[in-house]
Amino acid sequence: MIHLKIYSKQDVLANTTVRRFETKIGERIQVIKDPKLLEESLQNSNARYVIVGVCESVGVKANLGTTETESVWKPFLKSFLNVQSNDFLEGSEMMLLGHFDFNDLSNVIEQSARTYDEKVDAYRHAVNIIDDEVEQIIHIITQNKKLPIVIGGGQNNAYPCIKGAAKGWFKSGVIPFAQINAINLDACADYRPLEGRHNGNAFRYAEEDGYLEKYCVIGLHENQIQQNVWLDIVNNPFIDCITFEDIFLHEKRTFLEAVDHATEFTIDTLCGIELDLGSIENHFLSSTGISAIQARQYMFFTAIDSQPAYIHICEGDMKKSEMENASANGVLISYLVSDFMKAMLQGY
Repeated sequence: MIHLKIYSKQDVLANTTVRRFETKIGERIQVIKDPKLLEESLQNSNARYVIVGVCESVGVKANLGTTETESVWKPFLKSFLNVQSNDFLEGSEMMLLGHFDFNDLSNVIEQSARTYDEKVDAYRHAVNIIDDEVEQIIHIITQNKKLPIVIGGGQNNAYPCIKGAAKGWFKSGVIPFAQINAINLDACADYRPLEGRHNGNAFRYAEEDGYLEKYCVIGLHENQIQQNVWLDIVNNPFIDCITFEDIFLHEKRTFLEAVDHATEFTIDTLCGIELDLGSIENHFLSSTGISAIQARQYMFFTAIDSQPAYIHICEGDMKKSEMENASANGVLISYLVSDFMKAMLQGY
């Protein structure tokens, strides 16, 4: 995992504003004491959650996109470490591992690719490198019975999260087979064909490789779904979806009923919880989508009504936001993470 930077306590405190008469999460959160003893540190830690950042937009560019998804991690980290430590969320129950920085892959491709097609092929090849490293850390975390919380990057990282969690939870003895389910709050299904790895086909690859059993998408936009993908979804009994239009226009279900349907569909085994930040209205350049409070409700209710295998919050772009909006979006992501942890810790 050559792209992984493991944090020290000094790294954490450098992003924490310490004040008299109050304590922040950054002052309580655990870190790896010796990076050379990563697995031993995880085994000996009493933390329930391990937070990892992914800084990359390789998967987006491999899918012909331009979103700068590597920009989410730092605003989130700054906000989250400065959350108040209190009876609702104390902080010592979690570990901040560090973050992956894959920007060197993009730099090499941009400098060396001679044609557009060559560039796309190179980006799709580079996603495989990201898959291997992210899968490895998720595998290590879950085999030690910790819950990974992955922030940033593109939806392409759903594949190594699913694969790593399935293998890790299986090795730990928690599940009988190396296979899990997934719920995704997203305007897109990210179930495009097997045309080389990118952020639009993570769930297709995970299913093809046998690590994904059931998959449910909440908030899928009718305007975003390809006809061939739609047919694949409706003809597959292990995939389900509730469209944005069925919730908010046709009113066949309320938003919370849609979340309840997804958790019921996937309750039979551990389940990856995915949230695409681009699905949130007025945040991350989305002009039509769910509200911030509905995103928070999604995190809360999936925490208490499913068997979470990992959390993955992705596809945000801070660079195209004004600095003030980027800070606010970092706060929103920190709320999404803390809402999830509170729901699990407080046993709602």
